[in-house]
Amino acid sequence: MKTITKDPRYVAFRILQFTFFVAPVIAGLDKFFYLLTNWSGYIAPFFLQIINYHDRGFMMIVGVMEIIAGLGVIFRPKFFANVIALWLIAIILNLFLKGQYFDIALRDLGLCLSAISLGILSPKHE
Repeated sequence: MKTITKDPRYVAFRILQFTFFVAPVIAGLDKFFYLLTNWSGYIAPFFLQIINYHDRGFMMIVGVMEIIAGLGVIFRPKFFANVIALWLIAIILNLFLKGQYFDIALRDLGLCLSAISLGILSPKHE
């Protein structure tokens, strides 16, 4: 019986793959229900003006995109890990424009680096 713990890179790949499947899918689904938080409160005023203050509809679109990215990590982890990393950079920039939630921006920087790591590990294990 082969144990997966013999290759720590494979274990790290699977942990990251699971993380970037579950987190975006849960966050994406919650954009429809607002059970975890008031997602609209994180949108920078600059972007609120661009979307003409249709924050709820915008968040639903964001939710669909997050669900697609999360599902994509299962099937094409290298590509979708990079999509998620770019997505997290966009979130970080939005939070800086908002002028608040710098702690969440810092957390998202860590997640971004983790997504990049998943992309780096993916070619060997995809």
